[in-house]
Amino acid sequence: MEMDDCLICNRINMIKQGTNKYFVAELETGYVVIGDHQYFEGYTLFLCKEHKHELHELPNEYKAKFLVEMSKVSEAVYRAFEVDKLNYELLGNGDSHMHWHIFPRRLSEPNPTFPVWWTPRETMYSNDVIPSDEKLETLKKSLLSELNKII
Repeated sequence: MEMDDCLICNRINMIKQGTNKYFVAELETGYVVIGDHQYFEGYTLFLCKEHKHELHELPNEYKAKFLVEMSKVSEAVYRAFEVDKLNYELLGNGDSHMHWHIFPRRLSEPNPTFPVWWTPRETMYSNDVIPSDEKLETLKKSLLSELNKII
């Protein structure tokens, strides 16, 4: 895949240009962004700065830092959004550029023991769960506040 055709690279370029409204913070190995859809309120992504497809492709020191930073981002998500459990995913089947999905889970959800991907796509990606600009700013501010305490 060409990097010009990479959704994650394009999102990172938007961050660099100041046009990605979901951007929260830049860390050494990646970028923290709030998810476009918030069915799982506080859903966050950590986008690797390196255009790599697999963890083993990263140099060992970078890989270790990337994993530690992902852990810190997830801790900030946990603290910022008052969750009962977190789900972590590094898939790459659709967008192979490494990026972590961090899903806040709550016992109050309709199916709290089901994997997030069992949620129907039309529910998870409904226009109803796209945060308003005001809600997005609240989510970003909460996450950044907790992230700054951890980093």
